[in-house]
Amino acid sequence: MINVIIVDDEPLAQDVLETHIQRVPELNLVQKCSNALEANDALRNNKIDLMFLDIQMPQLTGIDFLRTLSNPPLVIFTTAYPNYAVEGFELNALDYLLKPISLERFIKATNKAIDQIQLKSSNVVAETPKDGSDFFFVKADKKLIKVNYDDIIYIEGLKDYVIIRMQNSRVITLQTMKSLEGKLPSGQFKRIHRSYIVGVSKINAIVGNMVEITEKGQPKHLPIGKNYREELLNIINKNKL
Repeated sequence: MINVIIVDDEPLAQDVLETHIQRVPELNLVQKCSNALEANDALRNNKIDLMFLDIQMPQLTGIDFLRTLSNPPLVIFTTAYPNYAVEGFELNALDYLLKPISLERFIKATNKAIDQIQLKSSNVVAETPKDGSDFFFVKADKKLIKVNYDDIIYIEGLKDYVIIRMQNSRVITLQTMKSLEGKLPSGQFKRIHRSYIVGVSKINAIVGNMVEITEKGQPKHLPIGKNYREELLNIINKNKL
């Protein structure tokens, strides 16, 4: 079962969502919350996989509330105002439902959530190795593909997918960057940007705010995010003569 919560200050909107949720067997409604504080308690006290989050709420908007969460569940925004769509997707929201929410549109959004949660749970077979393993498996193209750590040049995040780029091949898998980052040996890989993880041994140079690597025999430059620059430079300085 996929545990969900509703966060909306309008009782009628809560009732509509609850009715829709009851029509989807995979969904289990854990709690209806009228504001961000109630939602925060629900997230702290329960394992929540999916949150239907209204944007316009008193005290703290849904967008501002989502920004406070360090490890949020999947989020589907619900609102009567289409002008918030771009900002919602910038926060990696799974979907954006405009009120009044039809059952057809609701099911389309929840199917995306169900698919992502189910695939995410089975994508990475090997956790961070505790036995000295130098590889892991990911699910891609309807099969499990072996990936050697030493072969990885960098990993690129594209919305709900990551691309593991190697010298002569690549693997595309449904996975979040945060989830995959937690399964990589921290000494071998470094997050340098919200969209990039690089193999430390594959770094050729730091050029301004860019990391230079070699891909397919050619130099390639990846951006360094301002929130990741200090940690990256600390690693570089430890190995500087």
